[in-house]
Amino acid sequence: MPNAQVIGLGRSGIAAARLLIREGWQVTVSDSKSSDSLRQQQQELLNEGITVKLGHSLDLNADLPQLIVVSPGVPWDIPVLVEARNRGIDTIGEMELAWRHLQSIPWVAITGTNGKTTTTALIAAIFQAAGLNAPACGNIGYAACEVALSIMNPPEFRGEGGADNEQQRNLDWVIAEISSYQIESSHELAPQIGIWTTFTPDHLSRHKTLENYYQLKASLLKRSHLPVINGDDPYLYRIGKEDWLDAHWTSVKGKEYLLGDRSRGFYIEDGWVIFQDQPIVQVCALRMVGEHNQQNLLMAVAAACLAGIEKEAIQKAIASFPGVPHRLEHIITWQGVDFINDSKATNYDAAQVGLTAVAAPAILIAGGDAKAGDDSGWIETIQAKAAAVLLIGDAASSFSDRLKQVGYENYEIVETMTKAVPRATELAQKYDARVVLLSPACASFDQYQSFEHRGDDFRQICLETLQ
Repeated sequence: MPNAQVIGLGRSGIAAARLLIREGWQVTVSDSKSSDSLRQQQQELLNEGITVKLGHSLDLNADLPQLIVVSPGVPWDIPVLVEARNRGIDTIGEMELAWRHLQSIPWVAITGTNGKTTTTALIAAIFQAAGLNAPACGNIGYAACEVALSIMNPPEFRGEGGADNEQQRNLDWVIAEISSYQIESSHELAPQIGIWTTFTPDHLSRHKTLENYYQLKASLLKRSHLPVINGDDPYLYRIGKEDWLDAHWTSVKGKEYLLGDRSRGFYIEDGWVIFQDQPIVQVCALRMVGEHNQQNLLMAVAAACLAGIEKEAIQKAIASFPGVPHRLEHIITWQGVDFINDSKATNYDAAQVGLTAVAAPAILIAGGDAKAGDDSGWIETIQAKAAAVLLIGDAASSFSDRLKQVGYENYEIVETMTKAVPRATELAQKYDARVVLLSPACASFDQYQSFEHRGDDFRQICLETLQ
């Protein structure tokens, strides 16, 4: 029986292990951490025949595996993985493992610094409105290997028809949100349609240079049969003049701003999304604020049109699309003040987009586990739109110094979300603010398990405090 090692006991690692055991592999999962919840998961997997080693790192001095599958959070360049690749051991990411099982099915792959989740959710909604079995996976929805498992034993994918409904059993498309971490460990994944939403500095602590980060994203688009690129992103527009003239370009500004063959592009004109001179859907049908969401809409419509979906299904899906949790998500309106959860804004550029999209004046809640990057645009937007800033988490002190440095002094260090929300209600009344916005510009791992956990905490505190 061939031996496979899976690194990381998160959702992706568990899905990979279950897929491999179904395929007849002897599977061991290792995780350097240990906790009550992980020990519970360990026992569940043991009952399925999967060995789990907690508080353990992969050791190549023991029996060598034929396959190593890496979860997205595990750096690709740690010594044991470099050594494994040098020894010729098949070393891949969970996304690549899913691709090996699902490559006969067309994929839409969405990558980019910001905008991935909204665009992915929109695309999945459109494809499903067209009657297609097209689950969203990757960084949204299911782990990719869970989708691969669904065609073996697919109760959660079948719908009301149950096991006898063969049509539900068959996948039509895979809609995958793919991060740079997942691209790094997926060298063969070649989607039918590839979407590049935005490109700004991020994850440089892992990828080291902006050029490395760019080349990772570009590698996925180069393997895509039909690449779609955001022409309103300054970096992509500049690079695209040299490298990407054969792509399908998008622009909210109009047809004259498209790169390459304009007949291949998607643009907005007179309030409509246009492709090949045909109006597809009205922009106002999308109930999400901000020009960046118009760009997300364009890319989602591009994917749908390139997949041959009729515009009636596109219009139906867009009109009913509720938005994405944790991305400019409206929580409650209290005494005329909108409380908005933008916890997914984990870097400066995303937080700037979020603050730009809401009405001024706003009370901003920011902070957490800070990332490297250029904060100048974000700071300028704070100065223009924020009546006050409440700072939480590990970044509170450095953010306060940065705001003071530029002459912005209307900030307070409140440390926790529990303190931030009540204080925000007081400041909203004081400054006649229209919005309280959680848009942290930081990762969440100093105080929370994930950005979702942080956004859920904000939501819960808002509802408990203000209802």
